[in-house]
Amino acid sequence: MSERFVAHLAFTAADLGAARRFAGALARSVTFLPEIDAGETTVSAEDAQGVRHRVFCDLPLPDHRRCARRADHDGACTARPPR
Repeated sequence: MSERFVAHLAFTAADLGAARRFAGALARSVTFLPEIDAGETTVSAEDAQGVRHRVFCDLPLPDHRRCARRADHDGACTARPPR
């Protein structure tokens, strides 16, 4: 497997929910790029960067795709995020 690198983009948000929404919107906006793995998107507090919070569920589905819903969603997993 080739070496992977991760970009860290700092931004401010009022709380964890707002940070997850922003990061999720940002990740989805660039998924047309083949290098993007949106399912691995996480957020952390600036002073606790080792404690990461997942943005997307990303669990594997029977058809080999991954769940695109938020990390703490209710109901069944799906490969398409709700509108």
